[in-house]
Amino acid sequence: MAMTLRLTEEDNARLDELAAAEGRSKQEVLRLALADRWARLHKEEQLGEALGRILPRYSGLLERLGAV
Repeated sequence: MAMTLRLTEEDNARLDELAAAEGRSKQEVLRLALADRWARLHKEEQLGEALGRILPRYSGLLERLGAV
């Protein structure tokens, strides 16, 4: 899907610099940045779900360790 992205001159210069430094196209730099942000969001969600299952199971142990 085609998309138009409007950047400030400063943001465009930063994107140019990143693309040149990494030897990638500006489009590829933006796609990788999007993939990285998406992965971090889902990793945080997965961590929250795991903690929601684990913490209640070990709450007594955690309370005892906290009292030491």
